[in-house]
Amino acid sequence: MINEHIRLREQEVLSDNWYTLRKITFDYQRKNGTWETQSREAYDRGNGATILLHNPAADTVVLTRQFRLPTFVNGNPTGMLIETCAGLLDDEHPDAAIIRETEEETGYRLTAVEKVLEAYMSPGSVTERLYFYLAEYSPKTERVAGGGIEEEEIEVLELPLAQALAMVASGEIQDGKTIMLLQHLRLRQLTA
Repeated sequence: MINEHIRLREQEVLSDNWYTLRKITFDYQRKNGTWETQSREAYDRGNGATILLHNPAADTVVLTRQFRLPTFVNGNPTGMLIETCAGLLDDEHPDAAIIRETEEETGYRLTAVEKVLEAYMSPGSVTERLYFYLAEYSPKTERVAGGGIEEEEIEVLELPLAQALAMVASGEIQDGKTIMLLQHLRLRQLTA
């Protein structure tokens, strides 16, 4: 990390129960040249990848639905969230990780994916960088069980793209990464 306006002073682990929450104390040089000491908490859960599967012939997409505790405690009455398939990299290259996650969550076995962007989704408090992908599927795409692993209980949804976009507009789909990939696909179709 090279930024002449930042000097790291101390990192304290506050929790390493699920992932790692650190309190970081640093010196920050303001625009007027003065230095001040600040501290922030940063949640490190590793980097991740997400993918939107699209069947161009039918203009359908594959999404997932699962329980997400943070949404439940923040007002989502059921805690269920409709999302694109996603997961952590677990020390894998993002391409390999998303191919693995796609099979685990949706059952689709992909051989090719297209990376379309990278983004920090909550940079004020979470270190995660998310890699975004698109991939095509068809009725001929090999498929196994899917539904997640271990404690995951994932429902696989196949929807017309137009319906998924309407669900964004109605608030039925509220997941940021999913909205970004659906919009990206729609914009690509409009400019093709």
